[in-house]
Amino acid sequence: MKLFAVADLHLGHPANREAIHEIAAHPEDWLILAGDVGETERHLDLALDVLQPKYRQIVWVPGNHELWAVATEGVPLRGEARYHHFVERCRARGVLTPEDAYPVVAIDGQDVRIVPMFLLYDYSFRPSDVAHEDAVAWAREGGPVCSDEQFLPADPHASRSAWCAARVSATAARLDGLDDGVPNILVNHWPLRRDLARLPRIPRFSIWCGTTRTEDWHTRYNARAVISGHLHMPSSRTIDGVAFEEVSFGYPKQWRGRREPADALRRIRM
Repeated sequence: MKLFAVADLHLGHPANREAIHEIAAHPEDWLILAGDVGETERHLDLALDVLQPKYRQIVWVPGNHELWAVATEGVPLRGEARYHHFVERCRARGVLTPEDAYPVVAIDGQDVRIVPMFLLYDYSFRPSDVAHEDAVAWAREGGPVCSDEQFLPADPHASRSAWCAARVSATAARLDGLDDGVPNILVNHWPLRRDLARLPRIPRFSIWCGTTRTEDWHTRYNARAVISGHLHMPSSRTIDGVAFEEVSFGYPKQWRGRREPADALRRIRM
């Protein structure tokens, strides 16, 4: 069995809704959807309608776009309630989420544990001389402000940073309980390390890209590979012997003329 991954399908864009149909079928293999499928239930349903018949199992983690409180139908769910609503929608279709048991499966003939995570960010990917409360103003001085500041409430948490702290603590507790020696495939929409969140054109956007709390998770938690998206900068890197795979598909202007939709998936090799 093989493992594939893709992030940032952004099905709010008509071109991406067309492109998703060109993704090849691998009915014996697993597929990870690493966040930002789209902004609405309809986008998630479309992705699953198209991709579930093509794969043995799908694993989903949320990105920031799924968490946006967009008023497409009545009063939108907010924060944690919205996240859990998407979790239940996935579960109803047999899709694994960060709230489910971490499965151990044989990928390329080797047992590994798939660990879907939802960790958010806390503005800690900023210079040491910039205070937390000044991070957004600092970012605004040097480029665009992430739309999360308008669309991503953290209810019932006091802030997205507080929500991030809660998610990191809860996930670390689960991972600390694993002692069977099986290597892990860590999956999170946001990159786990600050040195991976370098965006040449908008460098200050980094504050919305992760948390320094997870800098060492690839070694601390026996990772064979780390899968993320969010940056819209597909890449493969090796750090401390661990493969870091950024698997974004991206907006139409980012993939048209550069790569074919059929090549959207990244195979995660053991």
